[in-house]
Amino acid sequence: MDQNDTVQQDSANENGGTQPTVEEQLAQAQAEAAEYRDKWLRAAAEVENMRRRAERDVEETRKYAIAGFARDLLNVADNLRRALASVDPEKVQDEVVRNLLAGVEATERELLSVFERYGMKRVDPMGEKFDHNFHQAMFETESPDKPGGTVTEVLQVGWTLRDRLLRPAMVGVAKSTPAAERVDTTA
Repeated sequence: MDQNDTVQQDSANENGGTQPTVEEQLAQAQAEAAEYRDKWLRAAAEVENMRRRAERDVEETRKYAIAGFARDLLNVADNLRRALASVDPEKVQDEVVRNLLAGVEATERELLSVFERYGMKRVDPMGEKFDHNFHQAMFETESPDKPGGTVTEVLQVGWTLRDRLLRPAMVGVAKSTPAAERVDTTA
């Protein structure tokens, strides 16, 4: 027995008796490589998903960041509309009051123009079918000339910001009547 055989035998004894073959080592390295590749692909996919989610969040924040401010300005628009509705321009004799009325009208037009520029739209559903996504029913009324579920009165217009509801329209809705009680209005 020469010295090389003794060294191999000693190293085999230290490793539990048998040393893995080159093929076994290659198979183990390939399995580890496949495992690391799978982990890398999963991590890369997760990073891509996080990037997309962050882009979507930034876009939504950019689009809807003004929602609170816009909601607060709706009261200003409502008050301007109420002020204009309270005065009949044809009955005003005083030049100062007429000029004030013209100024309030111009202010309302400018405010509505700004609303439109930022993607705000008015929801005025008079005569439309009630939609719980955009309308809030305040009461039901008997209305033989309108089908049940139709908006018969708008107490307060609603508003949307792009595709999101800022404020629902507050409405009165025609009550559905049983078929036996319906009045034929065509006769």
